[in-house]
Amino acid sequence: MRIPRRKAGVPLGVPSRRAQIAAVFALAVLLGVSVLYDSAHIAASLRRHSGYNRLSPTREAPAGAGPRATPAQAVESAGAATDRTDPPPRLGAEGVSKSNPGTAADGSSPETGVLKEVVAEGGEATCDMYKGRWVHDEENAPMYKESDCEFLTEQVTCMRNGRRSDEYQKWRWQPDACDLPRNQWESMVCLVQSVAPWDKKKLVKNGSLNVFRLHEYNATIEFYWAPFLVESNSDDPDIHSITDRMITPTSIAKHAANWIGVDYLIFNTYIWWMNTPKMKIVPDGSFTRKPVKYDELDRVVAYRQILETWSGWVEENVDPKRTMVLFMSVSPVHMQSEGWGSPDNIKCFSETQPVLNYTKTLDVGTDWDLFTESHEVTKAMKKVPVHFINITALSEIRKDAHTSVHTLRQGKLLTKEQQANPRKFADCIHWCLPGLPDTWNEFIYGHIVSSPLQRQIENQSAR
Repeated sequence: MRIPRRKAGVPLGVPSRRAQIAAVFALAVLLGVSVLYDSAHIAASLRRHSGYNRLSPTREAPAGAGPRATPAQAVESAGAATDRTDPPPRLGAEGVSKSNPGTAADGSSPETGVLKEVVAEGGEATCDMYKGRWVHDEENAPMYKESDCEFLTEQVTCMRNGRRSDEYQKWRWQPDACDLPRNQWESMVCLVQSVAPWDKKKLVKNGSLNVFRLHEYNATIEFYWAPFLVESNSDDPDIHSITDRMITPTSIAKHAANWIGVDYLIFNTYIWWMNTPKMKIVPDGSFTRKPVKYDELDRVVAYRQILETWSGWVEENVDPKRTMVLFMSVSPVHMQSEGWGSPDNIKCFSETQPVLNYTKTLDVGTDWDLFTESHEVTKAMKKVPVHFINITALSEIRKDAHTSVHTLRQGKLLTKEQQANPRKFADCIHWCLPGLPDTWNEFIYGHIVSSPLQRQIENQSAR
């Protein structure tokens, strides 16, 4: 999010209720669909609820939140409802690459503490947004219609691509002790564009950088393609389906040049690490000279290296007084149906409900070692605090929310013959929209409206 400033760093005057705020996503899993929060709406939300709506001691849902789900409708996040959304205990060297605790479904809680956000005023801990359940909500979900958003890529428009049931759109996340802020919040380009005049919004794609501009607010949403955060041979935004992936763990300046001067930075890197247990490391970053000289490192070790490079850049180049940094945790895949008790099913194909009434531990193949590395590195950053958006365990439950066979393959919609072969063609990595990623953006909004930085922006825009 970019705000005009004097050379000394002091914000210039901005139009009342129109101060521009936009979000920069380095979030490959969202396929270029990002979030925008303009300060006019954020300021209004802050005055109403200052971040979160707490439930009363009697646990009554606030007005407008929709009915509490019946036992048949409420899906307890084995992880989220039992603190499973925190990382597993740190493993010793002998445990690396062997741990896959999955999402606990037995009510037990790990020894690690609950991840909480701290409100600046009074230092009171807010509720844990990630501890709760999925609630079937016919009235309030989804928050926008697939047909109303011209910016959705064909890869994620599942209903348009032939999916018959839209039940996956009708689940919302309900934290146990509060409600996610929902008043006037705008999430995803689709939510923003639906209220923007048709002639005052524009999406421009330019190589690795996609920019959605909302002219009325002088705000931009920028999606930057850097799947490993550091330089790699997969950096081409169009030609990156490379089996033999290589990275340079210490080279980040080329990508990071696009992150300077941004007000809200949101990072993610995960799925591109999952095709091999070893990563090829190219010391000098030259991927074109043949033959390429490389070393091999364990995936977890290499992941730690790039996170240390990234965190070093953030601490050296980001001013926490003007920029908030957020890091998305692991977005799970659903390739192993036996992991949720359906060994005869084919991956996520034909799944229409979240994981229901499953008493064992979910094991969908999530690499919890990578989760742990990202949580530890971000938690250790002191100069520039990083907000860890803990989406993993609650997303593991949503086996129903993937694009499956209602998507593209090499730029073309799957044929009927391909759709009839889900074992080969079902996409259980990407997510339908509207859908689960909208909930992730609610979490981001919750962090933003509860932050001291946002209160500072609100005060400036009100002058």
